[in-house]
Amino acid sequence: MSEHKKPMNYRDAGVNIDAANEALAEIKGLVKKTFNDQVLQDIGSFGAMYQLDLQNLEEPVLVSSVDGVGTKLKLAFMTGKHDTVGIDLVSHCVNDILVQGARPLFFLDYFAVGKLEPQVVVDVLRGLTTGCRYAGCALIGGETAEMPDMYQPQEYDLAGTIVGIVDRKKIVDGSAIREGDVILGLPSSGLHTNGYSLARKIVFEAAGLGVNDAMPHTGRTVAEALMEPHVSYAKLMQLVMKVVEVRGMAHITGGGITENFPRILPEGLGAEVNLEAWEVPGVFRFLQEAGNVEELEMLRTFNVGVGFMVVVPEKDVERALETIGLAGKTCQVVGRITRGERRVHYIGKLRYAGE
Repeated sequence: MSEHKKPMNYRDAGVNIDAANEALAEIKGLVKKTFNDQVLQDIGSFGAMYQLDLQNLEEPVLVSSVDGVGTKLKLAFMTGKHDTVGIDLVSHCVNDILVQGARPLFFLDYFAVGKLEPQVVVDVLRGLTTGCRYAGCALIGGETAEMPDMYQPQEYDLAGTIVGIVDRKKIVDGSAIREGDVILGLPSSGLHTNGYSLARKIVFEAAGLGVNDAMPHTGRTVAEALMEPHVSYAKLMQLVMKVVEVRGMAHITGGGITENFPRILPEGLGAEVNLEAWEVPGVFRFLQEAGNVEELEMLRTFNVGVGFMVVVPEKDVERALETIGLAGKTCQVVGRITRGERRVHYIGKLRYAGE
């Protein structure tokens, strides 16, 4: 080695191991709050271990899903608010496996950044642990990757994997859906984690608003309206499935009701959805008006206020609504299953809150 050359280390290449260790030390307590008796290994090992509790399960089936937060992360970068995107991620993944009747067991995350900022990591992990506690699952592992030159300054990516379990005889796959069944709609909290590319274009380009400006029809700032966390329906639906026959469920994500609900319909059956059955939150009214978005485009881009749809036989509707109400939640009858093409037929027009 030349005596004139300065010794190099990992930090010179842009990777700060000390910063990662600092963040890890702060989040250990948060992560442990999600643990239960089935988690066998503390964080920091090479692999996470989870002992399955198979009591009361005749034919246990594991159900898994992987997803990200999408361009909602851009809002986190703009606002400097990083403690809710983890909730978004966990809730989205949990709802995806809930559709098949699965109870969430554990979650793993992947956080990648150009330059690691310990406080940002802590905020993101705080959201992940909050989301896991909401859903009743354990955050048992993950990866924090610092990769210089891969991401723009102050930006990162976030993805996660959920694993759940369901008894084979209790799998909900839509095959039991029959003509005349009733569709219930559970309200969303806003955009959840989908439609943000269009929403950002409307808000920041077409309307020329900033994150701290008031958003019309919402009584909130742009940041407050667009950063509202994704709702987890897991605990509520686990309760509902114990008292009524649930024949199908749809998580209304990218593609809206139009694209997501037909995924659970058997061949030869369609759905009739009454758009006047619920009040659409003001954030969607603003987006439609400011972006001059056609109603059908709204319905295939956003959830328009319905984040989760449930199909039950008509005889179980009253009991399902009562159960949801006793849990302190709201729900509306939004449609019925009809004979015909596997698609959604809309009746009425979107009814916005305050109109």
